Amino acid sequence: MKKETLLEIILGTIGGLVFAIGMCMCLISEWDLLKAGVVVAVLGFIILLCIIPVYRNNHPKKEHTKVNWGIVITWFIGIVGALVMGFGMSKVMVGDPSQTDLLIGIVTGIVGLLVCVLNYPIYSYIKGNKK
Repeated sequence: MKKETLLEIILGTIGGLVFAIGMCMCLISEWDLLKAGVVVAVLGFIILLCIIPVYRNNHPKKEHTKVNWGIVITWFIGIVGALVMGFGMSKVMVGDPSQTDLLIGIVTGIVGLLVCVLNYPIYSYIKGNKK
């Protein structure tokens, strides 16, 4: 492993953790650390931005190729599945959910999870039909 690749991994890990801690500080109202959380989250984001010059030095520009629509569709399906699953999770976890909210949240979360799980077979099917 090159030292530049290791530097990318270290910066990504530290930056992601600092950013996540900052977001927790902002969003958990019991902590009452909104201003400090914003500062910590911005610091984490700056650390994550430091990856860009390291990455550009190690990976030369590639020529533009034809758009792989299978990948585009796979990303779109994955994002939709994650959003649906997140909606279901928030329906169950936020506040004091009623029985109806629990049922709707669990069913929606399972549907979103299935969409995410079935994403790879969908990509394989799209890729297989292009040949």
